[in-house]
Amino acid sequence: MALVPYVENPLPALSKLHNSSAQFRFADRDLRLAQDWKSLGVAAVVWDAAVVMCMYLEMGTLELKGKGVIELGAGTGLVGIVAALMGAKVTITDREPALDFLSANVKANLALDSQGSAVVSELSWGQDLDRYPAGGFDLVLGADIVYLEDTFVPLLQTLEHLCSDTTVVLLACKIRYKRDTDFLSMLRRQFRVEEVYYETQRDIHVYKAWKVSPREDL
Repeated sequence: MALVPYVENPLPALSKLHNSSAQFRFADRDLRLAQDWKSLGVAAVVWDAAVVMCMYLEMGTLELKGKGVIELGAGTGLVGIVAALMGAKVTITDREPALDFLSANVKANLALDSQGSAVVSELSWGQDLDRYPAGGFDLVLGADIVYLEDTFVPLLQTLEHLCSDTTVVLLACKIRYKRDTDFLSMLRRQFRVEEVYYETQRDIHVYKAWKVSPREDL
């Protein structure tokens, strides 16, 4: 969600983030995502968590066709694009500075005949949440959005607003620091949380969460 300044990084492992585009094949489509680290930082590159989230969606564990889906902190939009190609009705969100870039990627990769549909919309976590229907989504997606401690409380507020008792949250995360596990502990105060997938090569965890109903607390 956050936009950070560009910093040159000589590490070869990060060189792919500096490429002007990244190519993938998901949902039987060749996808090409523009990247712009220098202008938008973390919001404009495809992170491994997004790739693993798309891999998990393709496994078919969750039915996407016709479902109402919202992606938080979408960045390049890869996850939302794949969900739309799999038949979901997707709201792809990020902060205002990233929207033009995000919209261009969505337009370039979603043809008019796509099975589902996608709209790009501004969402800063914890702010103006009444613009979105309370409990109005079947599935909430977030790939590598757990990394800034200052965003944890507004992110939880946003999840609380968007989720009904039947909404499923999927978070793809690389656990880098203690604060990342601290967020999961915070999430567990309001949601049931379980790890549903782990991709060893990229070291990415996928967590499934859903609201705790009053009966579950009894």
